[in-house]
Amino acid sequence: MGRLDDRVALVTGGTSGIGLACATRFAREGARVAVLDVAEPPDAAWKAVCESDPEALRLEADVRDEESIERAVARVTETRGPIDILVNAAGVHGIGSVDILESEEWDRVLDINLKGTYLVSKYVVRGMRERRRGSIINLASVEGLEGMESQAAYNASKGGVVLLTRNMACDFGPDGIRVNCLCPGYIETPMTQLLREEALQPVHDRFLGLHLLGRSGQPEEVAGAALFLASDDASFVTGHALAVDGGFTAGRRLEYSDLAQSVPSAP
Repeated sequence: MGRLDDRVALVTGGTSGIGLACATRFAREGARVAVLDVAEPPDAAWKAVCESDPEALRLEADVRDEESIERAVARVTETRGPIDILVNAAGVHGIGSVDILESEEWDRVLDINLKGTYLVSKYVVRGMRERRRGSIINLASVEGLEGMESQAAYNASKGGVVLLTRNMACDFGPDGIRVNCLCPGYIETPMTQLLREEALQPVHDRFLGLHLLGRSGQPEEVAGAALFLASDDASFVTGHALAVDGGFTAGRRLEYSDLAQSVPSAP
């Protein structure tokens, strides 16, 4: 018996990174999975999903395109059944402070990360309201909880996802629908590949050092948290922004413990 037996899960951004890890884990836990993305997954990765769910559905759609989202949600419902779980994992990164950021780049990041979350939720939550049950999990970021240098559009989009999550929890809680978001720290995904370039190694190392566990996370670790929020184990959890960040938002280590031991105590 799996924790998601007989439930239908739609995962956006489901062909790579955290979205793919969620689709794989959900299928392994018995869910009937559909993924939505603009790209195709690697053959081996998709095979892993299909090993648990041979009828897993893959749809190509842009989360910024309302008509294609409406059609995609309708097809998932027709072929896989009413959607019980939605993971809004489609997202992009963006770099630049407001004084140098082009308006087109601002629009791209906000449209995919924030508007895309709104649009997909819009067409999925209607069916959930009719059945008076469902779980929606939005992917935010630690950068939706804290500011970060040169991340104006990304910070704004992910901060918006956090508050949109809380708004949706208020709106749909009376219908039995739980809405939560995940706020990952530095996770090894294609999106973070840029930080692993040699020229950015000092930035990579410093960012990694701000995680109290002293390492990056893996997509599967975020998928484990998503599984909790999707399952009945989180039946009394809604409106929550769960940091999956290796301690990034817990605080900062100043590494003065050895010195502190040599400081005499106050009389």
